[in-house]
Amino acid sequence: MTIMASTIGLKRKNIDLPIDTLQKLSLMALSQGKSLKNYIESILISKADSVNVTITVSENPSPSNDPWFENEKNIKILDTGIAQAESGKTTVVSIDRLHEILGA
Repeated sequence: MTIMASTIGLKRKNIDLPIDTLQKLSLMALSQGKSLKNYIESILISKADSVNVTITVSENPSPSNDPWFENEKNIKILDTGIAQAESGKTTVVSIDRLHEILGA
């Protein structure tokens, strides 16, 4: 019976390693009676299982985590502007026109 990799949660990935690294890994695999592929997989799985990974998602939309977005007052201003834009209550102004308006 053949089990498809996708049905048991496996993902095939090619990796590139230096030749000397492969030679050392091959010797280590041989000493444990494993194939190189099986040996490398077991090392990687063991390492991944031993690492505690915590993923946190920031609600801050800024890629640099700009603290401006942490101020509730600023977020309300943004939300108001978005709501106005969605309801058609905004005016599009070009940069040139904005310079004229501001006298810059």
